[in-house]
Amino acid sequence: MLICSSLDEVRRREAALRCIASRVKEHGRTGLYDLSGLAGGFPVKKSDLAFLETYAGPAIFSESLQKEGKDHLGGEKVLAFNRTSAAILATIMALVEPGDEVLHYLPKLPSHPSIPRSVKIQGATYQEIDDLNDFKLSERTSLVVITGSTMDHQVLPLADFERIIEIAHQQQIPVMVDDASGARLRTVIYQQPRALDMGADLVVTSTDKLMDGPRAGLMAGNTQLIDLIQAKANQFGLEAQPPIVAGIVRALEHFNPQRILDSINRKDALYQTVKEVVPGVEKTPTGIMISAENILKEITDSKDETHISEREAATLMAMILLKDHNLITIPAVGMPGVSATIRLDLAAQDAERMDNTQISHAISDSLQRLKQIATDEEACLNILYE
Repeated sequence: MLICSSLDEVRRREAALRCIASRVKEHGRTGLYDLSGLAGGFPVKKSDLAFLETYAGPAIFSESLQKEGKDHLGGEKVLAFNRTSAAILATIMALVEPGDEVLHYLPKLPSHPSIPRSVKIQGATYQEIDDLNDFKLSERTSLVVITGSTMDHQVLPLADFERIIEIAHQQQIPVMVDDASGARLRTVIYQQPRALDMGADLVVTSTDKLMDGPRAGLMAGNTQLIDLIQAKANQFGLEAQPPIVAGIVRALEHFNPQRILDSINRKDALYQTVKEVVPGVEKTPTGIMISAENILKEITDSKDETHISEREAATLMAMILLKDHNLITIPAVGMPGVSATIRLDLAAQDAERMDNTQISHAISDSLQRLKQIATDEEACLNILYE
């Protein structure tokens, strides 16, 4: 085994960040191509800098946060967090008691690890479901979570979305929607309503996913619930600090869905090109993706045996893409438990600086190198951790 624990994933991420730092020092920011879809940004104005203080910041930016946040997500009140995961943890701490049950409905298992981990911390039980026929509330259910779109951009059908909210509200159970990328993916591409407009009580989104904001969480919803969650967030330091709030506000002001729409046409051409290299490549709403399963299939077609897992194969390829081609994808830089799918997002700002031929060559070359080293444990370890 090459990746045995969350600690190994932390080591892999640190190696990736060292590589990124080296490239930036040598070539500047333009030497990198972040197609993760999570590049985010920090579009603050020069005039904002004087107010990035503990007390002046909230006073200056709070009103704009409420206005821009409600325009984006709807709802009665908005709250900013240092991470979407922090928002989820604060919500579960505020609304779920030890021994309660949290039901989580999503388009496809498994969920983002932040949800079951938060439930475990609170001492509650957790169940995730992707079949409407299996969705059953119990007397202990105190919160229903819906994922609008998965880490691999699979979107929940509108009918399922509305039915889950209806079932929960019949029993007066609050519904939180984890709409990390879905707040834009669902609404811009699939023309679905905003989660709160469908009757959800709470929604949280990531302000770096398919938009140019900082890596942070933005929650909106029912005022009474938001107040309870805010109290927990403040107790445990989960709330966003003034510089992050300023970045969120400016990102919301600058958000333009056209870049997402423009990626739709380009992805078809890229898909056809990459399909010649990796037959199992799949389309996403804003680009392409290659699953860990398909990467392992590609490298085990050779006569040599390999004992690496699907996750290890995908992570190795992501690290090769980074180290050999300066191309950032999620399995290389993501936190422990992140999806192992290699996803190339053409809505990313850096995609404008790479043409389809460059991307296809990077994938082809990285796959060939992975085939060459897959049976060499020492070489694999060097790729992952050095």
